[in-house]
Amino acid sequence: MKKILSTVSAAILCLTLFAGCSGTKENTVHTADDLKNKTIGVQLGTTGDALAGDVEGATIERYNKGADAIQALKQGKIDAVIIDNEPAKVFVEKNEGLQILNEEFAVEEYAIAIKKGNTELTEAINGALAELKADGTLANIEKNWIGEEYGKYPYTSPEGTEYPNGKLIMSTNAEFPPYELLENNEVVGFDVDMMKAVCDKLGYELEIENIAFDSIIASVNSGKADVGVAGMSVTEDRLKNVDFTDAYTTSTQVIITRAD
Repeated sequence: MKKILSTVSAAILCLTLFAGCSGTKENTVHTADDLKNKTIGVQLGTTGDALAGDVEGATIERYNKGADAIQALKQGKIDAVIIDNEPAKVFVEKNEGLQILNEEFAVEEYAIAIKKGNTELTEAINGALAELKADGTLANIEKNWIGEEYGKYPYTSPEGTEYPNGKLIMSTNAEFPPYELLENNEVVGFDVDMMKAVCDKLGYELEIENIAFDSIIASVNSGKADVGVAGMSVTEDRLKNVDFTDAYTTSTQVIITRAD
């Protein structure tokens, strides 16, 4: 009888703590307001990291990779993940049992980080971006990586493009699909094609340095890289350390939770 009662008690406890006794911790975050006093996962040094710090009573768990935060969420170690919308879509598609809340957490613009005072390069890149927006190239690059026409508009350098100005080194973090990711040990993505198009305009050969996200600004400041491009939004804190070009796209921060 005691054994039966113990089994029943365990079952009740399981139903209380977990959804359907499947071992998956029940979701308790249904809106942004529910993040109060919860444990939130973020990628170290990202906008999500900064924004999560403003949530009342929240405990912030920081991970070097967004994918690591997602795994912690699946394992019930954290209650939610704050991350950019497009990577969120990729993570949810690849991980059963997760969802993106309908409510946007924040809106942001992505731009290219450049060492403070390097106005010549900043102005040159702004000019190239303006041309790429005007001739539709930037829109096609975005469509190729984001949305229903994924893969239909691959970027290729115009015939006869030359690179008389040498190399331009771009620091990035290839853990942020579809902006940058690894395919066959090569860094590809929206940001890579965008910078390739910029370099084609300016006569530079693009070289990519794949490093930790929170090391990108330091890489730019030290001169190891000419630009930092990694789905990086313009914030007051970052503007203290680097300059930014004009925005090349807009994104949103969203909340990922376990599925209801």
